[in-house]
Amino acid sequence: MHLYLHIPFCKQACHYCDFHFSTNLSRKDAMVEAIRTEIRLQAAYLPSSELQTVYFGGGTPSLLTEAELARLFDTIHAQFAVAPDAEITLEANPDDLTPAKLTMLRRYVNRLSIGIQTFSEEALRWMNRAHNATEAEQCVRLAREAGFDNLSIDLIYGIPLFSVWQYDLDRALSLNVPHLSAYALTIEPDTAFGRWTQKGKLPALDEGLAADHFEQLTQTLAGAGYEHYEISNFARPGHYARHNTAYWQQRPYLGVGPSAHSYNGHSRQFNVANNALYLRALEAGELPAETEVLTPADRVNEYLLTGLRTQWGCSLTELSQLAGGDFEQQQASALGELYRQQWLQNTDGFLRLTPAGKLFADRVAATLFVD
Repeated sequence: MHLYLHIPFCKQACHYCDFHFSTNLSRKDAMVEAIRTEIRLQAAYLPSSELQTVYFGGGTPSLLTEAELARLFDTIHAQFAVAPDAEITLEANPDDLTPAKLTMLRRYVNRLSIGIQTFSEEALRWMNRAHNATEAEQCVRLAREAGFDNLSIDLIYGIPLFSVWQYDLDRALSLNVPHLSAYALTIEPDTAFGRWTQKGKLPALDEGLAADHFEQLTQTLAGAGYEHYEISNFARPGHYARHNTAYWQQRPYLGVGPSAHSYNGHSRQFNVANNALYLRALEAGELPAETEVLTPADRVNEYLLTGLRTQWGCSLTELSQLAGGDFEQQQASALGELYRQQWLQNTDGFLRLTPAGKLFADRVAATLFVD
């Protein structure tokens, strides 16, 4: 089983980010207490009480103090049995990772996911990141000195105006981290970049540039010995992100905190994406969540959407079981077209994206959705 904790606070708003967060940290302590309450209320949500992974996401979980982390873990251990070999990940920003902070974090977590995004000082400023280029590289060295061997870094590609992608890949490879996640820059309406685009201050993103960067990414990392096990994720052998893999493989997980999602095999639960409403509900002992019971079609479509993004693909046998009929026969026309486009292949009863198809993963999945 798997536990996700959403820590909805950031020092400042990155210009591209539309995740749920607040830059007002005044109620951080109250939020920690509310999340502890939610963990207690939700303890029976999962089919088993043993946790294989714990993941602190956000927001910026590296803003948590030791006292706040300790209280959260007290509650986690009181309600669940954390496996001895559990993967415990915390997302961190480079500017938070001082030697003292890393020493503290090492007492609680065994994996860091560091939001570097780019090593370019100019591009960092343009995106309104809180850290600088020196901290982007220095934090990895400091993390290793503090005893963290299981490290991941995030990068963003498709950045316009700056020719930094090859430089970013070179710097990332020089750090020799065991895991790397890379995401295409997107422009979301309710962000600074979205508003700049609407006002004509920022040109529309070039999809061709992003496609070129993705090809450069996959070829460069394959040449460096990384396994491309999910569209946006690359790892040295034995260093796949176990928590995120659980999502992609449809395993049950509990998400706590504002905007967090949960899945128990037959339904999904969605927490309110509003800090004040979340706090108010938990202070009253109520769960601030809505539940959606998944239909057979929902389960087929979610399996396609997540499974096709991975190297394992989607089992035709499992798709047929979920669909209540022969999926290959039901979707023969759509499958045939995807095979002809060379975006999809059937290898030993598993549907997998081709290298060309990885550029259109969501479109391929949507083509196969059932009603």
